[in-house]
Amino acid sequence: MKKFLACSLLMSLAACGGDKPAEAPAAEAPTAEAPAEAPAPELKVDKGVDLATKTIKLGVLNDESGPAATIGKPYAVGKRVLAAQVNAGGSGLLPDGWKIELVEKDHGYNPQKSVQAYNEVKEDVLMLAHSFGTPNTLPLRPMLERDKVIALPASLSSEMAKHKYTIPAGPAYSLEAMRAMDYLVEETEKAGKKKEDIKAAIVYQQDDYGQDGVEGWKKAAEFHGVAIVSEQTVTPGQRDFAAIVTALKEAKATHVMLTILPSASGPLLGTAAQLQFGPVWLGCTPTWIDGFFNPEVIPSAVFGNYHWVSGMTYWGEDVAGMKKFQEAYDKHGKDASPQDLYLLMSYMQGTIALEGITRSIEAGDLTREGLLASITKLENFDAGGLSQPMSFNSFPYVTGTKTRVLKPDFEKKSWTVVSDWAVAKAMGGAPAAAAPAAPAAEGAAAPAAEAPAAEEKPAAAGQ
Repeated sequence: MKKFLACSLLMSLAACGGDKPAEAPAAEAPTAEAPAEAPAPELKVDKGVDLATKTIKLGVLNDESGPAATIGKPYAVGKRVLAAQVNAGGSGLLPDGWKIELVEKDHGYNPQKSVQAYNEVKEDVLMLAHSFGTPNTLPLRPMLERDKVIALPASLSSEMAKHKYTIPAGPAYSLEAMRAMDYLVEETEKAGKKKEDIKAAIVYQQDDYGQDGVEGWKKAAEFHGVAIVSEQTVTPGQRDFAAIVTALKEAKATHVMLTILPSASGPLLGTAAQLQFGPVWLGCTPTWIDGFFNPEVIPSAVFGNYHWVSGMTYWGEDVAGMKKFQEAYDKHGKDASPQDLYLLMSYMQGTIALEGITRSIEAGDLTREGLLASITKLENFDAGGLSQPMSFNSFPYVTGTKTRVLKPDFEKKSWTVVSDWAVAKAMGGAPAAAAPAAPAAEGAAAPAAEAPAAEEKPAAAGQ
């Protein structure tokens, strides 16, 4: 019986498995499956960031109704162009899918209204993409520190660099004034004259912006041994400049530095022309607006002796990044503002914020403190080619030191460089080249030694 059962069992196994014994299944888990990836860490955020929609709110404090509105309006458009470019997608300025929402307020160049505007937006924004004007940003500093809010200032005052949360986007007005003094001394000596022949003067806005220029001008004058024969002040919105011009004329000023707004520089030079007073004028960045290229705004002859001293790139200059910017302007800003230097400056400044935000996202910390940490690690950042290299990794900030001297070319509505990028000598800088052989934007050599000619014919500006 036992033999029968054993034979039956063997026959059953043969019928199920054939002649060969069944093989064990291969072990699949160790070889066929890749190790599971660790989940990405969640992005740390606080105010002004909506993770669900990937939207970042940036505050903007403008002057679109006050005495600096000629600068403030295009400056506001610059940030709007940048935001629209990002939100359209494919800009490469923020990681894919992220968007910008601007929360804007107009303080009208009034410090009290600036404080009010800040208090209205502070709980809703990650940072201020700009705070317009020196006197309107200075009173915010204690609140910015308390709230850990970065405010990129639409100001190049030296005071901005002394505060952790007001990070400037270029050389200070004081450095522009120093560089202007270098230039006038160089041109005077090239003309065979002595420094003792220079009678320097300054017209400055009666606030921290103007004072910054005064300090730089005086420091450079002391360095070069140049006498300052007159100091004149203006207030924002001032309309009558006859007394100022008369005082400069009586002092026999040969070179006048301007740290004022365009609303003052145009009328001041116009009044000087009427009174047949034609020194060499040297203006820091905010003394100019591109509207002055239009002779219907002000006769071009008024600016015959005017020199612009700046650390900024000008509209249409042959630099990396200009084409991309102009394409963004054509698509998103052309209907809102004519071409303007300050629109470009605002856009350039905004790229600092976007670079910091991008790095914060990559680091997993898009809090206010995380953003400050990211921006203050930036070194030799040039806004895609739209600026001189800027570094934010030292404090007090020294974001840039090189400036240059340019003259307006009214026929081309552009600029001729008459003294190239250099550090002011009072800051330890080496002598600058007189001018590049062929400025890229103009395609022709800059005219030689124009300033002394203006000295010899003081009435030329009024003709």
